[in-house]
Amino acid sequence: MRSIRATLIVAALIGVVASESAAQAQTAAVGIEYRVIATNKTSTMEKELNEAAEAGFRFDAVMGGETAFGGSEVVVVASRAAGSRGRYAYKLLATSKTSTMQKELQDSADAGFEYRGQTVFKTTFGGVEVVCILERDGSAERQGVDYRLVATSRTSTLQKELSEVGAAGYQIVGLTVAKTAIGGAELVAIARRAR
Repeated sequence: MRSIRATLIVAALIGVVASESAAQAQTAAVGIEYRVIATNKTSTMEKELNEAAEAGFRFDAVMGGETAFGGSEVVVVASRAAGSRGRYAYKLLATSKTSTMQKELQDSADAGFEYRGQTVFKTTFGGVEVVCILERDGSAERQGVDYRLVATSRTSTLQKELSEVGAAGYQIVGLTVAKTAIGGAELVAIARRAR
């Protein structure tokens, strides 16, 4: 009786070890794949980001600045899990005028795009610009969203204006410090609320 019980325990342990090994192998096969996209032209970035999206990648992070070999670039990291299919579309907004950004941001939201990230970088043709990356999920139901852009050169004014938009139900989603065409060095905050 004891040897049968010992045999059953050993068999059960072998089964547990085998299933854990299979689960670890499956996890390793499912890993995350990354794609880094870098360019000094926003139109090229939008095109390449949408090409990556068609291959199943989704935006993760953005940063603008000086890279070692590319000079002033906007760099995006996108990722996908094994088996991911393209369901996202991207739009990049780039401007040195905050009033233009507010209008383009709201127009894009009305077309189903949502804010995903922002940065500042020096473009080849546009000078220093605030760049926003917007995403539309092709398989999700569209929800109405309103955006407010707050731009000021003083942190005390930013505090006051964010308090006002916050009282109206807006939540901050992004913040950059940018040198814009009209305001000089400005803090640019983007806030949103559901309709």
